Amino acid sequence: MWLQLRLALLIGLMFAILYGIIAGIGYLLGASGYILYTYLLGFAILLVLIQYLSGPKLVEITMRVRYVSKEEYPELHRMVEELANKAGIPKPKIGISELRIPNAFAFGRSKRDARVCVTRGILDLLDKEELKAVLGHEISHIKHRDVAIITMLSVIPMICYMLYVSFLWGGMFSRDRREAGIAMLIGLIALIMYFVTSLLVMYGSRIREYYADLGSVELGNHPSKLATALYKLVYGSARADDHILKQAAGMKAFFLNDVTQARREIRELKEIDLDMSGTIDEDELKILRERKVKLSLEDKILELLSSHPNMLKRVKHLASLV
Repeated sequence: MWLQLRLALLIGLMFAILYGIIAGIGYLLGASGYILYTYLLGFAILLVLIQYLSGPKLVEITMRVRYVSKEEYPELHRMVEELANKAGIPKPKIGISELRIPNAFAFGRSKRDARVCVTRGILDLLDKEELKAVLGHEISHIKHRDVAIITMLSVIPMICYMLYVSFLWGGMFSRDRREAGIAMLIGLIALIMYFVTSLLVMYGSRIREYYADLGSVELGNHPSKLATALYKLVYGSARADDHILKQAAGMKAFFLNDVTQARREIRELKEIDLDMSGTIDEDELKILRERKVKLSLEDKILELLSSHPNMLKRVKHLASLV
């Protein structure tokens, strides 16, 4: 409930910022400001619409996805179908990605257009219960319409950036000193709001990750299975070649974890694995549940700039669900 409330408050805040930008431009520039803003808003929405419509094909190409039949991967199809039925959504298309990092992701324009994909590496790394917990996380993203929500929120930073560029250049080339000053002021405020709203979008993305973890548990997966899967995925990413990690960095928002932070996160997660078994069992989660997690200033900054929660905090959240 608290996760839903935080997301609702975030959406309200983002659109309050959007309204503030409209009102501010209207106040400073009068009717002409509204006209300019309307054009920019329309252009931004058009760009997002194009991205939304072409997104699935771009993801397929970038992630090197091949859709597989029930005959090829019967167990994978069975898991996804069972989870989709529990979630009350149509069964998504199922694909295998040739990326050389163990992970999974979901994408698509709507529930009926949804696709769930896993990399080959994850099939060899996780056992059936762990893989099912990961698939439950991805099914929850689809159920909660996360792609649509994050796409909608992303419109606002885009508008702020376009306003910054438009007014900055307009101010630089204006012959009227007063108009130039107002334009430069609006451009500066728009730039600041671009950074603020970008951080808020990443915060929204982190909420969606927590919410999808909760959704996986609600679909019948044990928190320890998802925690162990995350532990193994971080370990797999930490062992990956630097070149592979750089290739995947641009698509990390789709993954279960931030692959670029894996080597840092694995050190923290090893402290939870008290028996050094390579898994995080229920007893270890119960111990973590009673511990207070304190992040360093560097960890807090890294989380602030990431689309994924700090992994130790994330596993702590799973511990609260045991």
